[in-house]
This record gives sequence, C-alpha cells and structure tokens, in this order.
Amino acid sequence: MSRLPFKWPADGSGAILQQHSVAKLDVLREYLIAYFQTLVTAPGQEEVRLTLVDGFAGGGVFRHADTKERILGSPLVFLKASEQARAIINAQRSKPVHFHIAYIFVEKDRDAIASLLITLRAEGYGPRINQDIQVVRSTFEAKCEAIITAIKERSPQAGRCVISLDQYGYKDVPTSLVRRLLTHLPRAEILLTFAVDALINFASDEPATQSMLSRLGVPDVLQGRTMADIKANERDYRLFIQSCLYRGLVEKCGAQFYTVFFIKTAGHGDYWLVHLSQHPRARDVMTKVHWDHNNHFIHYGGAGLDMFQVLGYAAHRDENYTGQSSLGFEFDDHAHAASVSALTEQLARKVHALDAVPFGTLYSDTCNSTPADSLRYRQALEQLVAHKEVVVVTPSGGYRRKASTIRDSDVIRPANQGNLIFLH
Repeated sequence: MSRLPFKWPADGSGAILQQHSVAKLDVLREYLIAYFQTLVTAPGQEEVRLTLVDGFAGGGVFRHADTKERILGSPLVFLKASEQARAIINAQRSKPVHFHIAYIFVEKDRDAIASLLITLRAEGYGPRINQDIQVVRSTFEAKCEAIITAIKERSPQAGRCVISLDQYGYKDVPTSLVRRLLTHLPRAEILLTFAVDALINFASDEPATQSMLSRLGVPDVLQGRTMADIKANERDYRLFIQSCLYRGLVEKCGAQFYTVFFIKTAGHGDYWLVHLSQHPRARDVMTKVHWDHNNHFIHYGGAGLDMFQVLGYAAHRDENYTGQSSLGFEFDDHAHAASVSALTEQLARKVHALDAVPFGTLYSDTCNSTPADSLRYRQALEQLVAHKEVVVVTPSGGYRRKASTIRDSDVIRPANQGNLIFLH
C-alpha cells in the first residue's frame, strides 16, 4: 500500500512526518557539514563558492507524527547546516573563509510552496528570497537545464554543488536525468532517495511494469526474466530484484563513485539513500556519515569487498544460502569488527597480487564494492603491517605503522618476509 502525499496546511504549521524521514534530515545535515569541511583545505584559502539545490523541497516544516515536535525540512537544513559549517571552519582559522552560497529550492506543489515561503520568513530568511535563495514552483526535471546553466554561470571552472533529490517514490528521477547532471556538473554531489520496496511491490508481468522501468532508464534490469519466473525460482526474490536494480541504477546514472544503503524504517529498510559522485573523497565522506549514524542505516550484503556477492545470482546458486535479508549489516560495532576482519584478508590478497599500489588507488579502485570507509581500510592495513604481511612506504622512503598516519600517496607493498597467514 503506497503512502499518501504530504498535506501542507495553509497556516504553515507543517505536514506530518514519520521518524524515518527525520533520520533522512539528520543525515543530510551531517553530510553537508562534513562536505563543507572538505572544501577548505589550504591555509590561505579565501572563499568557497557553492550551489545547494533541493529538487523536491516540500513545505519547509513538519510535525513529528509521534511527538508533534516542529521539525524544519530540507531547505532549512541546507541553510542552517551551511551556517553551522561556516562557524566550525572559521573558528579554527585566523583569517575567515568567505562562503558564497546560492540556494535553489524546487517544488511543484502550490500548497508546499506557500508553506515553504512562510517558513523561510519565520526563520529570518525572508530578505534573501529572490537573492541568494531562489524558490521555484516546478518539477525538478522541468527545471534541470536551467539549474545546470545557473550553476555553471556561478562557477564556470568548479561547478561545485550538492543536489538533493528526495523523490516521493521511485518514478520522478530517471537515470538519464542523473547522468546529465553528472556529465555537465562533474563536481556535483547527488543524494537520491529511491523507494525500492515500493517498486518491487508494484512490479508484475503487466505492461505497466515495463513502461515504468523504461521511464527510469533501466528497461532490461530484470535480465529478460519474468516476475513469475523470479518469484518461483529465486530463494529470496526481493533480494534478487534489489541486486538487479542496484547494478542497473548505478550503471545508468554514470557515477564513478556511489553508496547504496537502506534507511531504516521500523527496524527495516524499504528505501535507499543513494549517493552519487565522480570523486572517491566524496564517497568516503558519505560512507563515514553512514558509520557515524549507524542507527539510521542497514545493509543486506557482506562486510568486506564484493559486498553484494551474496545478492542475486550468488544467493540463487548457493545451496547454503539462508537469507541475508533476515540478517542485516547495521554499521555498528559488530559490523565494524566484521569489516576490518574481512578487509584484512582481502586487502592482503590484493596487495600480494598487485605487488605495489598507492593507498589512494587501492581505495578508489575497490570502495564502491564495500560498506567500509577509508578509516576501516587503514585499520585493516595496520593489522597487516603488524603481522608483517605488508609494508606501507611513504614518498620519501619512510614507513608507516599506524592507521592514522597512512596517506593516499603512500605505497602498499608485500613485506619481504610476509607470513602469508591471510592468504590461506
């Protein structure tokens, strides 16, 4: 059964919001604060130029379904996270960095637009409307080209932007649209929600399913199989379809780096928070947010590299498969230990196969296939150094032994007298 659309009262008191959507707002806030800090790296840096886009902005304010608490929506999260990040960054600098940020809030619902304008004014942002804050009544898809142009005009060389596409279900953001954004805005960070369980519930062998998949840009995602065949022959048909969709979406969106994990809803996850970018550093920042806010996320794959090998055909072919979907990887202490343990063995194999590889390359070449962030990679390498399996060599010829000191430019090599205890 699908959810009813948000209703925005004329007095601006806000639509009713469920707890899992509160979690999304928390994650957006923490990601933005972490992202801003990656933009200020040089001691003499004087400014940051950035565009923040909310493609499904809503009415700007909600009432919690259970507590009735007033909760500010994603446009206000963008504004207030920017202010918080600015304060954090400039508190550590003798010369402040100037932030030149433009905000574009897009929403198609007339009542939501009215509520958003009321909320912006109530929070003190009224004088900035139609200046650095643009509120646009439209669908994001209809305004996509104009937004790309506006971002390029503000920052022709960098084109830095964060684009939140918190669609209501799964139909409003075709993969071709995301690909266009990443092609024309290679410094873009895209946060996309995708109601994967709702899509699976809808899917059937009727023509409407094929029409919907074609609209999304993944017409062959089920690999020519019918839903009847999948349900009859896959041990966990939902997991199989999730695996197919995961691969199809990230391939068609054209992102070089991505995360696809579930937001928890009542202890389970029924939709993905997808992060898409063209830079490994961006992927690492998002993955760290997942670990820092583990109570919001769940993953139904493995702990190390090749995290989705338990899905789809692997699950179908494995006679010992017991249903990974009933387990769940929750980015907690147990998941941390499992990730470091798995990476310790898997990275040992990779380093011995490659003979020598910079840490930055090792991470960027493998990160899309793991729930681990670079910290957990470093911790696995620290164990391998301690066991004399590998050595970490600095550009100047020195050696690293601690996880906290390993840098992207350091080269990982097999130790001359490696025990190879992880290779058996």
